[in-house]
Order: sequence, then structure tokens, then C-alpha cells
Amino acid sequence: AEASGRVSSPIHSSVSGKVTKIEKYTLSGGNDVPAIRIESDGLMTPSESVTPPSVHDAESLVSAVKDSGIVGLGGAGFPTYIKIEAITSGSIDTVVINGAECEPYITSDTRTMLDRIDDVKNGIALLEKYASGIEKFVFGIEKNKPECIKAVNDAFKDNTKVSVVTLPSLYPQGAEKVIIYNTTKKIVPEGKLPQDVGVAVLNVTTLANIASYVETGMPLVEKCITVDGSAVDTPKNVIAPIGVSVGDVLGFVGVDMEKVGKVLFGGPMMGVPAYSLANTVEKRTNALTVYTVKDAEVQNASECIHCGKCVEACPMSLNPSLFSKVDGLGKEDQMTKLDGLGIALCMECGCCAYVCPAKRPLVQNNRMYKAALREYKAHKSTLK
Repeated sequence: AEASGRVSSPIHSSVSGKVTKIEKYTLSGGNDVPAIRIESDGLMTPSESVTPPSVHDAESLVSAVKDSGIVGLGGAGFPTYIKIEAITSGSIDTVVINGAECEPYITSDTRTMLDRIDDVKNGIALLEKYASGIEKFVFGIEKNKPECIKAVNDAFKDNTKVSVVTLPSLYPQGAEKVIIYNTTKKIVPEGKLPQDVGVAVLNVTTLANIASYVETGMPLVEKCITVDGSAVDTPKNVIAPIGVSVGDVLGFVGVDMEKVGKVLFGGPMMGVPAYSLANTVEKRTNALTVYTVKDAEVQNASECIHCGKCVEACPMSLNPSLFSKVDGLGKEDQMTKLDGLGIALCMECGCCAYVCPAKRPLVQNNRMYKAALREYKAHKSTLK
């Protein structure tokens, strides 16, 4: 499936077989999209078109990454070729490789650093060769992954441009602005991009997949995903074809479906619930967190008691309790108030909701208010 927009990415079949249907499919986020249903023939025969791309300069590297279908594999899903454009433009002096993987349960990036270190090394070599102006590559890895820290240090012991910053094991260490500050001490201002301060961030598995594609020509058709949670007796990482159903993955791992109460795409903090076991593994899926029926019970929210715990927990020093006091979304004075509170800085990490003793849906509220503010600003700009 070809990508038609700039901020989009092509999709490749993860199986060989027969197209049986073009149908409407509801993504985990709730929006409907057209989808191609393919019946696998079980042979997994690669297409004849799968050949290594010709990469000989910065432009051809960007083109190759675009054709590969690779997106941000840490969970964001942003088309990677746009970041590679920035990295090869000469405006970036520091590339941060995100190996923090700070959310509970998830260890798929850990497997990349341990099992695919050659691909990681080759990915750095590609950027060194075709991107001018890069002074350093910094790996940010949490201290609870000593094997990964050693693997990366050993792989780049002779490369003075590459260093490892050992980070505290603290959520949300892997958030883009957080890891930029903790590895480079640079602050990305509100409304600005990392590129504006000379930095680009690449997830470590994204980097490894770029190198693998350039070497083999096999696009992004499978993901290493962590399957863990209270309903999983034997947690593990598995290689899953993109498009396979959640139910098939859980069956492969041996999860007792009678115990399953909820499945999250991602981890417990930022994960999005699957509404059906027929939901499928997407490009951005890095984990399936599976809860028992008991652990999936929703607790009723009560009124805010103004304890301040959400303020203490917010990594961006915001006050989530004030956002919900905005009365009248769309009204100019209320939107100005919301903007002044800095809600655009909210990364929806879930820390506020996790510590809230009243169990208030703070993340959902913040997401709604952010969307309302964006819509208001867009409407206001059209009037000008």
C-alpha cells in the first residue's frame, strides 16, 4: 500500500498469500481505515522485488528509508524518513539513540541491543557516512540494563563519536524531550522540535531496522514484541508479523484466554486497550500487556481532593488538576487560560493518573483539552 501523504509510510505484506478482501478496519485508537485482508499460504515466500536498495548518498538513504516503511518503533509511529532528512540536512550535530525503554514490562528494545548489535553498529555507520555535521552519537540506556550498556560500549569502543549515557531507571525516561535533556542537557522549548536545538532522536530498534533494510531489502513486515502482564504465565519476546491478530499472538505464547480481562497495545502507562482479540499487531506495536479479569477492573473516579500528587509526578512540571477546571472548551478566554497553563507540553505519559488517589481520568482529559486547543488555534489562524 503506497503512502500518498508526506507524514505517511508505505505498508508491505508480512505474508505471502492471496488478497481476499478490501475492507474497513478499526485501529486500536478507534479510527476507521481501509485495510487489505490477506490469506496466508503458509510459505512466507519473499517477493521478487525484495532486493537491497542502492544507497550511495544522503538523498538515496532518505529514499531507501522511505521505501522501507520504517516508522518510529518505540511506539510513536512517526515516519522515520522525515527524521533521516533532518539528520542528513547538516542541521543536526547530535543524534540521540533511545535505548531507555522505561515503561514497565517492555523489553523488546533490550533484545535489539543484545541480539542485533551488529545491525545497530551498521546503522550508526550509515549515518556517519551519509550525514554531515554530526559531532556525536549518544546512546541513552537505563542503568537496569547493564548487559545492554556493555554490549553497546563494546561495539563502539573504537569510535570516539559514540558514547553511552547511563540513565536512572525512572519513567518516563524514554520520552523524547526528557531523554534529550538527560543525555545532552539541551532543552527543547514548547512548540519547537528537537531539530531546532540541533538534536535528533532515533529509537534503537528503528536504527537497527534501517541497517537491515539497506543490507537485505526486506521492508518492515515484522516486529519483536513483548508479551507480558498478570495474565501471562510465561512472559517472552516474540517475532510477530505485522497484521497478525492479538488473539493469535496470545495463543502462540500460551495465554489462558479465560484469564484475560484486558489487553493493552504497549505498556501499562501509555498503552491503548484493544477492543477485540481480532485487533492486529501494528508497526508501532512494541508490546502486548495482558491483564487478568481482576486486574482489569475499572475503579470509579471521585472528586479531586487537591492533594498535589499529580503535580509532584508530572515530568514537565505541569498542574493537571487545573486543566480540568477549564469551563467551556472553544471559548477564547478559556482557551487562552488553557494555553497559559502549558497543556501543549503534556506528553500523556500517565504519571498523573497513576498517582491520583481519586482515580480521575487525567490523561483522557488532557488529551481532550489538547485537541480542543489545537482546533481552536487552527480555526483562529484561518480567520487571520
